[in-house]
Amino acid sequence: MKRSHFTKIVSTLGPASNTPETIKALARAGVNVFRLNFSHGSHEDHRKNVAHIRAAEKEIGRPLAILCDMQGPKLRIGVFKDGAIELHIGDKFRLDMSPKAGDKTRVCLPHPEIFQAMTEGMDLLLNDGLVRLRVDAFGKDYADTTVVIGGRLSNKKGVNVPGVPLPIDALTEKDKLDLQAALDMGADFIGLSFVQRPEDLLLARSLINGRAWIVSKIEKPAALEHLDEIIRLSDGIMVARGDLGVEVPPEKVPVLQKKIIRACRKGGKPVIVATQMLESMVSNPTPTRAEASDVATAVFDAADAVMLSAETAAGSYPVEAVTLMNKIIMETESHDLYRRYLDAARLEPEHTPESAITVSARVTAETLEDAAAIVSYTISGATAGRVSRERPYIPVMCMTPDESVARKMSLFWGIESVVCEPMNLLVDVARRASGYCRDLFGAKVGEKIIMTAGLPFNVTGNTNLLHIFSVTNQKSEK
Repeated sequence: MKRSHFTKIVSTLGPASNTPETIKALARAGVNVFRLNFSHGSHEDHRKNVAHIRAAEKEIGRPLAILCDMQGPKLRIGVFKDGAIELHIGDKFRLDMSPKAGDKTRVCLPHPEIFQAMTEGMDLLLNDGLVRLRVDAFGKDYADTTVVIGGRLSNKKGVNVPGVPLPIDALTEKDKLDLQAALDMGADFIGLSFVQRPEDLLLARSLINGRAWIVSKIEKPAALEHLDEIIRLSDGIMVARGDLGVEVPPEKVPVLQKKIIRACRKGGKPVIVATQMLESMVSNPTPTRAEASDVATAVFDAADAVMLSAETAAGSYPVEAVTLMNKIIMETESHDLYRRYLDAARLEPEHTPESAITVSARVTAETLEDAAAIVSYTISGATAGRVSRERPYIPVMCMTPDESVARKMSLFWGIESVVCEPMNLLVDVARRASGYCRDLFGAKVGEKIIMTAGLPFNVTGNTNLLHIFSVTNQKSEK
């Protein structure tokens, strides 16, 4: 039976991949969601990429989602007179609010919120943790530190304050301008960076006003203290292992990754595992064996999606990176061990009619020897998302009259989407579904389709129907 991979692929666009030809090649190689990183590039650059993605979507004939990732309150030092310095263990170094260019003794840290949260003896991590400073003394606008781990420090490098919640909003003034631009471009998802607390989502939710779904990026230890509530208020989650791996010891990241994935599955929200998945392919045509294992681990953990960042944005082998990731996913998913892992991590059903229907759909698919697909006819995508949560053995097809919903389903494990006209009769939905399943999954005449929906049709939030029917040879109508 034909199918694509259950685990979805997110690819970041950048200078290495932002041409129409490369975007189409990435989509054909297996990309489901394109990420536009608003930390880089102009609004015009991103607008062009959106147009290229929509053109590729039309040409290849399947929905492609767009994730616009906000920069967030990235904390950075100022600049140096000579562009960079070298710090050594035991050196004394001052951070202050003075805008003057720095030297080997000091540099500007233009973030009063860090000084407000400072305590004697705390550590500051600079340049993604490669340089570590320990605070000896501080005031409202300065900190005297000792270098614990030395190294090269150059202009505008990032600063992390491990384990300390900072009194900053998740959306900066730049983010608010970028957010409006992203919504005007038709973004499907908004990536919210450096979420620390549930309240961080409230402002974003009010500004977005239902025009896109929110993917909260888990990068700060403070977010882990409010994980379930952040998941509840989000439409999706990203395990952003780059900044998270700076803020917490690296040995804790694998366990946290599994914890976050599990919590997202329980909450019924899609989860992306991101950062350094095939990092060596930025400059090499093949990944390391450890990187291949890293991707496979995320697949075994039942993540909805895995993400490529620099590999496709700035690397020398963007299409090859997606192709390799697709191969790793397909190889992992085809192994008997994969299904055993999913079965072992089976979630307890919720005590709701919707859960009863979707759990029954999965069990029915496992019981029937000739089940070809589970089909959800949905207006909001909620029913299809619930089926995805169950991680069934067979593909899931989302039939929806809403193009934006079809695109958003591109992030959910196992779901293939088609856009259809609104229908009011069960026989019409079944006939269309039969044709789509033949076209998309190679379903054979006589095989069974398990359908979930809500009666009456075209009303949100009323999943109450489980229907079994056979594949026919009638053509699907567009």
